[in-house]
Amino acid sequence: MRVLLVNGSPKETGCTFTALGFVAEELEARGIETKFVQLGTDPIEGCQACNACFKKGSCVIDDIVNEFAEEARTADGFVFGSPVHFASAGGKITSFMDRLFYSTTRGRPFSGKPAAALVSCRRGGSTAALNQLYKYLAYSHTPIVSGQYWNMIHGSTPDEVRQDLEGVQIMRTIGRNMVWLLACIEAGKEAGIEFPKPERTTYTNFIR
Repeated sequence: MRVLLVNGSPKETGCTFTALGFVAEELEARGIETKFVQLGTDPIEGCQACNACFKKGSCVIDDIVNEFAEEARTADGFVFGSPVHFASAGGKITSFMDRLFYSTTRGRPFSGKPAAALVSCRRGGSTAALNQLYKYLAYSHTPIVSGQYWNMIHGSTPDEVRQDLEGVQIMRTIGRNMVWLLACIEAGKEAGIEFPKPERTTYTNFIR
């Protein structure tokens, strides 16, 4: 099994990466392969709302979003991490998530696969940013992996992050809960229990 961990911070080895690392350690210790995906510093365009992806099957902007969407089809789980900027997820991961989840609505590479979101901040705004990330998962037929408290960690530097003992514990819990849920899903498949087939979406127009 393989879990993709997305570092939505432009800092490749900063606080968000450190938080994701604690999750990865728990996954790897229990035999789960992990891969970090760094969004880095290259610009990621926002969604153009052109809807061309409904016909094309992928975003018309061919960048890391399409690369990740393709890799997601064979992955078993996901962890999306972001720094907190003005009580929101970072602009880069917001553009990434907007296009990723919109352009894959028809293909649903996340359907039935466990996913977690986590945020890293100095002090405040963490719950608002975390709520933002959860929304992508909540409408994607994605079992959400929780921790023992809000999935957040605090600190201005990686060293400070490591000193947030409760935050570190939460990250470890996310990893263990992800392993448990992956095992439950695998056991269910072996027992002939498949994920429910999604219905065709009925769109309601509140104007007419």
